[in-house]
Amino acid sequence: MTRRFVGRATALIAATAAAALVLTGCAASQSVASSNVGGDPVPGGTLRFAVLDAPANLDPHSGSSYPESLITSNISDKLVYQNPESGALEPWLATSWDVNETLTEFTFHLRNDVTFSNGTPLTADSVKENFDLLGFGNKELGVVPVSAYWGGYVGTEVIDPSTVKVTLDKPSAGFLQGLSMYFAGILGHTTLQLRKEDRALPQNIVATGPFVVTEHIYQEKTVLRKREGYNWAPASRGHNGDAYLDAVEVLVIPEAGVRTGALRSGEVDAILDVNTTDEAPLRAEGYEIVPQLIPGRDIAFDFKTDLFPTNERAVREAVKLGWSRDALAKTVLTDSYRPSSSVVSERVPGYADFSDRLVENQDEAKRILDQAGWKEGPDGIRVNADGKPLNLSLLAINNLVINKPAFELIQQDLRDIGVDLQLQVLPIPDYQAASKLQGKWNVQVFNTSRSDVAVLEQTYSPLFTNGAAITADNPVRQKAIDTFRAVNETLDPAKRAAAAAAAQDFVLNEEILSVPVYNPAQVTAANPKVHNVGYEAQSRNVFYDTWIEQG
Repeated sequence: MTRRFVGRATALIAATAAAALVLTGCAASQSVASSNVGGDPVPGGTLRFAVLDAPANLDPHSGSSYPESLITSNISDKLVYQNPESGALEPWLATSWDVNETLTEFTFHLRNDVTFSNGTPLTADSVKENFDLLGFGNKELGVVPVSAYWGGYVGTEVIDPSTVKVTLDKPSAGFLQGLSMYFAGILGHTTLQLRKEDRALPQNIVATGPFVVTEHIYQEKTVLRKREGYNWAPASRGHNGDAYLDAVEVLVIPEAGVRTGALRSGEVDAILDVNTTDEAPLRAEGYEIVPQLIPGRDIAFDFKTDLFPTNERAVREAVKLGWSRDALAKTVLTDSYRPSSSVVSERVPGYADFSDRLVENQDEAKRILDQAGWKEGPDGIRVNADGKPLNLSLLAINNLVINKPAFELIQQDLRDIGVDLQLQVLPIPDYQAASKLQGKWNVQVFNTSRSDVAVLEQTYSPLFTNGAAITADNPVRQKAIDTFRAVNETLDPAKRAAAAAAAQDFVLNEEILSVPVYNPAQVTAANPKVHNVGYEAQSRNVFYDTWIEQG
């Protein structure tokens, strides 16, 4: 038996999201925002949009950093659209889909009026070619599969020119939501047959989106130009047809103060990665401040349980208790952000509130370390019976303006309980290189954008990313696999909410695999003449509905 989903929202997914919100008490306030929306849209103009980091890889299937996925989210469409306000999954390039009872077969019925930017039509063969590369990869082309999202991919069958059936070897309640993600954009045949490095060149990217890349100068700018004749936007978007803007220039300005100065001087029309100290002054000056919390896994301290001393639960628990969330909220965060109350964002259906377990208690942290044999050394840093100091090496990315000041505050607090947190907060390229050093980092910090609780299996299961480095001989390995697997085995609202809560509890309290810090947000500041600055569900800026007052 299969279930058919048609219309603007998939009923079962929407019900799952709604039930999860009710069951967990998930707050909806400040989850989604949009800029000045008054007046009738005026076509034309170029939006000059400044960002912190440079997009390096423009291939929609493999570009993974925020600036890369910002670009690719504007040039490629997906079969499924996730509504950023409701979380519901809606038709896009697929008009409807059927799902079997075991969540292992997904049949998609495609639109018949979609064309790629080179004029060729979208067909079932196009979807199969994309999905096989995403699911299997291609060693000869240097393309790796997206196994963390598409675990158990068996293959895609073309039923007829407008119908495909995807088969998985295990249930995947998160599969449909995964198809709405930035990496799942449908690309044309001429792009897919190229090697990985050639696919990312602007002249080689053939997709179906409302913009195309016409220029890319690394570390300087990327130019998007409106595609004429676009007419297949999701029904819940603000309009259909061509984008309002003629073009978007995405300019790289690494320094926050320089970005803000460029906005004030009129050199740019909008900026991303607004410095926290600039939010209130810019708002007072009449600029639009447009934040959106990023759904998925919060910025979190993921412990490597295979390394000393984070292999000790007592150390992990002391870090959890040893720093002040209140101080973080008052001194580092603005109202655009949230201190973490779980390992996933409140915007994720299935979120459970664990704020009562994420509280500072330095006296208890000290007691736990004392009991575990960690005694205070002459410099205040604890040592164990072998004289080894309680040093924790932390690797993080500086791509969010909050990161470094937040980690420095935690570093100070942890020193009070005798923990020496050694920070390496690096630009994306340096972080990517450093992350490959095995056995180096006790704590790795990053967030994962995904508005589905399947992000927990994707990140922490030993069968996938294994963010906590749970080894084969670790006695909790099988329980970890089973706990995270459960979030993907049902779409029943109550059962999935219970599985999600159990998985979050396993990460936060039972094994303390991670200590979440804050729910990051994307914060855009825009000239008041810029209207409809918005985000897609994973909080990437999208410019399809954006327009600028002329004159």
